[in-house]
Amino acid sequence: MIKVAERITALIVKELLTLFRDPTGRIILIGPPILQLLIFAFAATLEVKNVSVVVYNQDRGKHGSEIIHRINGSATFTDLNFVKSIFDFKPYIDEQRAIAAIHIPQNFSQRIEEGRQANLQIILDGRRSNAAQIVSAYITQLVNGYANEIQGNRSGTMASTIIVNRNWFNENLLYLWFTIPSLVGILSMIIALVVTALSVARERELGTFDQLLVSPLMPYEILIGKTVPAIVVGFLEGLLIWSVGVFVFGVPFRGSFVLLLLVMFIFIMSVVGIGLFISAISKTQQQAILGAFIFMVPAITLSGYAAPVENMPQWLQTVTWINPLKHALIIIKGLFLKDMPFVEVWENTWPLLVIGMLTLSLAAWFFSRRLE
Repeated sequence: MIKVAERITALIVKELLTLFRDPTGRIILIGPPILQLLIFAFAATLEVKNVSVVVYNQDRGKHGSEIIHRINGSATFTDLNFVKSIFDFKPYIDEQRAIAAIHIPQNFSQRIEEGRQANLQIILDGRRSNAAQIVSAYITQLVNGYANEIQGNRSGTMASTIIVNRNWFNENLLYLWFTIPSLVGILSMIIALVVTALSVARERELGTFDQLLVSPLMPYEILIGKTVPAIVVGFLEGLLIWSVGVFVFGVPFRGSFVLLLLVMFIFIMSVVGIGLFISAISKTQQQAILGAFIFMVPAITLSGYAAPVENMPQWLQTVTWINPLKHALIIIKGLFLKDMPFVEVWENTWPLLVIGMLTLSLAAWFFSRRLE
């Protein structure tokens, strides 16, 4: 028993020394946990804040103004925009500049003074179903609190204020309508990233990479040969999820299928560049998997899938601009639920082109260095 304990102890000490003596191992042990802690602490929150709201106030009485003052004074709502027509709501909701639009009708204060039912309409962005429901609850709480104050300051009975909610693009706030479009981007990213990250690392670990180096293939041919399979697999994965979402789960697809194919190709190209970079700096498949995981967790967290990007601090919102998944999800959800026009698609596609060119160029440079 003593000898068994000594052998186990020696093995444990050897593994610990090997792990901490390796600079890559130390970085993996210290860097990623701190990075993910910061990201989850700031980004992965179910609290809705920094909310932008657009208001069309037709009422000239005190009650409509008081409700606006209370919304504006709430810490939850940081950006209040006023429009002159209910038709002006559309660009704010379409472009995700506001998650909610409030319409206060012309006779709102008059009906309250007469003790009659007063209606107030809230239009919500149904593409962000969870956040929309929370924002609706915040506004309802503010309005009901004011109605209760009026009721307490007056004698007799008084009709309550009725809030009418409408959700654009996802009228019934069906969760699958939000989840399935997001999974088209997330799962295709994961597959493409893992396949690419393992490609060169697997060759090195199996000892077949040297055979590639002495073959007649040029370095750029090896690079293309490693890139194309990952693009094809990731592309087919995205189309499979799209097909299941549309034909099995019945999620509507209102946009251009050609635009979706183009965006998926550009998005996967940018992800493959990141995967090649990870593969070029990894000596084993284990390191490649860890590298892919280190990228995937922050990318998904900062994409707006789990928590709205506008909930994050401003500096973290700036960081999300280098996240290809964030731009891809905006386009994919827009094409699914609201027939996003080409102009808006392009506004979110050109960052993907920039990211793709940078990641592929950087990966090619590292790959060439490894071949020397």
